[in-house]
Amino acid sequence: IMDKQILENEAKKLTMKPKGILAIDESVGTCGGRFEKLGVENTAENRRKYREMLTTTLGIEEYISGMILVPETVAQTTNDGIPFPEILKQKGISTGATSNTGYKLFNEVDGIKQELTEGIADLADRMPKYVEQGATFSKWREMVRIGSSAPTDEFLQEGAKLLAQYANICQSNNVVPIVEPEVMVDGDHTIEKCYEVMDRNFKILFAELKSQNVYIPGILLKPSMVLSGKDCPVKATKEQVAEMTIKCLKENVPSEIGGIVFLSGGQTEAEACENLRTMHQMYPELPWPLSFSYGRAIQYPALKAWAANMDDVAGAQKLLLEHARNNANANLGK
Repeated sequence: IMDKQILENEAKKLTMKPKGILAIDESVGTCGGRFEKLGVENTAENRRKYREMLTTTLGIEEYISGMILVPETVAQTTNDGIPFPEILKQKGISTGATSNTGYKLFNEVDGIKQELTEGIADLADRMPKYVEQGATFSKWREMVRIGSSAPTDEFLQEGAKLLAQYANICQSNNVVPIVEPEVMVDGDHTIEKCYEVMDRNFKILFAELKSQNVYIPGILLKPSMVLSGKDCPVKATKEQVAEMTIKCLKENVPSEIGGIVFLSGGQTEAEACENLRTMHQMYPELPWPLSFSYGRAIQYPALKAWAANMDDVAGAQKLLLEHARNNANANLGK
């Protein structure tokens, strides 16, 4: 039975200033791609060692409120046999479990593949297990790609339905759902086009969440920022990004939402941090908590250092801490 108080408290904890969320939930494939580039073999043991380095970083709890793990990591332990969720709990960091399992093709529009997320069929069976292992929040991502005719409303509607179903399953287990409709930066679209797509997607998404009776104060939204496409000849300034992102959120996101935590996809470490800082500087008063749920933008420098010398765990952790601190400061407009 859903306990609204539990959900609200957890959402508050996850977005308590200046902290944000660290996403270390790369799939086996994504993790493998990054490892390969850096000359690390993609084995379960190497993934475990890497995530041990991340979760055991001293002082990380000053800047990070929650960590999102893949089910593999949720079930793994440190060298001393302590489960990762237990390590996080000792630091006062919440454990999140990624719920989606893969992607399947919905259709193709003008050469753009519109893919829906898989994993809803057995999620009601999986969620209690994640809770048992220590998860208090979860994440589900739908990918939206921009093309001349993509995304279609029909596709956005299907994605919104899945996000709402997922949110309901989470909330009935007293787990805070992170709803992630990621608008991809691939393409040459302008920032205005990105705004238009995001605006349309939010309208469809929140109508669906409402129609499926999702408890809005007990969810977190994990959106992209409104950005120019990666191949757009004219790159928007950080001020434009801040202005258009906040405008789009203010016009679509209910003020009672548990919070908004940005993803960093497609941005460099510096851009993700700068854009967040600029928003807080330009808009010190916002209707909802606004923070980060970054993966690569916080952990990549640490991954590079760790891959170069796996024995120097402390060196990699120092970099992780530094990037977590930078983004926590950005949450304060510093």
